[in-house]
Amino acid sequence: MAGIGFELRRILSRDSYTATLHAYLYAGLISSGPWVLSIVSVMLVGSISLGLLLPDVLVGQFLVTVTYLMASSLILTGGLQLFFTRFVSDLLYEHQHERILPNLLGILLLVTLAAGVLGTIVLSLLFDESLIFRVLVLANFVVLCNLWLVIIFLSGMKAYNRILLVMLVGYSLMVASAYALSFLQLPGLLLALLIGHSALLFLYLYDILREYQAEKLIAFDFLDRRQVFVSLLVTGFCYNLGIWVDKFLFWLNPGTSSEMVGPLRASIIYDLPIFLAYLAIIPGMAVFLVRIETDFAEWCERLFQAIRDGETLQYIGQLKTEMVLSIRQGLLEICKVQGVTVLLLFLFAPRLLEWLGLSSYYLPLFHIALIGVSLQVVFMALLNVFFYLDKRMIVLELCVWFVVLNTVLTLLSQYLGPSFFGYGFTLSLLVCVLLGLHRLSRVLEDLEYDTFMLSH
Repeated sequence: MAGIGFELRRILSRDSYTATLHAYLYAGLISSGPWVLSIVSVMLVGSISLGLLLPDVLVGQFLVTVTYLMASSLILTGGLQLFFTRFVSDLLYEHQHERILPNLLGILLLVTLAAGVLGTIVLSLLFDESLIFRVLVLANFVVLCNLWLVIIFLSGMKAYNRILLVMLVGYSLMVASAYALSFLQLPGLLLALLIGHSALLFLYLYDILREYQAEKLIAFDFLDRRQVFVSLLVTGFCYNLGIWVDKFLFWLNPGTSSEMVGPLRASIIYDLPIFLAYLAIIPGMAVFLVRIETDFAEWCERLFQAIRDGETLQYIGQLKTEMVLSIRQGLLEICKVQGVTVLLLFLFAPRLLEWLGLSSYYLPLFHIALIGVSLQVVFMALLNVFFYLDKRMIVLELCVWFVVLNTVLTLLSQYLGPSFFGYGFTLSLLVCVLLGLHRLSRVLEDLEYDTFMLSH
């Protein structure tokens, strides 16, 4: 998200209530818009399919297949997203723009080959469905793996409005294709998904090709040992695995899931409340972007610029104080807004579940999931602060703890019974947030010492 702060600062510079509202709406759209659009579009495809009298089983198989495709592609490319974004940032800082496009095409080529080989092996060994089903799943998997890298790359270009516009076009095309191809049943829905995501991928690639010039077609400079940050590769993998590991554990447990298509399973008990609760992060994400990417990012930049310019220790100390204050205010505001959101949803949860046609038995899990996803927003804010301070090993430590704790506590919750479902995810994030706050306090105390020692 680095760079969006410039646009938000420009909006907030007008210093009015309207400008502040505009900034929060803009931040909410940028942070959650693509995710909300994708979820809404896939759900629309499912609703249209039901409206066209396709069997419930086929629609369920489609939705479960999409969920597994999203999860597996994000986990596989999570590390590459952080790693390649850092590589591109270094090239931009060194004004070597001509090397960006060839290396993007190089990493997309490697990802395509790796995803293609891995997907082919898994689909051949574990699935006995029709050939057309396996081909479409493989194609969707490869396209999604490439799409995540391209979207992250566009974020570095600060083309946020363009991202949302193309997302809207691509997912509208997906919904229209699903309506037109519904007569093909499950393969038709998967083909519509492929059409929508392929349109996104190639439209984004067109923007990138138009933005950057290159002297050669493909390069693999990012594989240079001096450019490889292993900590970023492991961090991205662990963060995405940590988000999904509790879902996988519920899917793999025969007592909490049921077969859907091939080896893919779904947990009706767990999936619906968790994914519904994720809609609650939109207000917190908006505050996260506005506060962390404007106030904190600005003071952080001024602090390190003062250190590079050799300013007095007293002046550097004043800037550090302002930066620490911006962190505290930002985290506090995130907690306030997310807390109000959770309280409102707690109050209206019975009516919301009734409106969605869900049983009231989902309420306890929905409540604990709301707290969990709210803690995830705070966790993301802490990781972002650590990245700004270049504390990559602390981020790696927190993400590893997230995976381990979510795995162990989720297994424990399954052993204890349905009343404890969801506590593994929430408690793991609570521990990681508390640990992150402790690490942040220590880092800020020793900031001047660490900065000057590292610079020498």
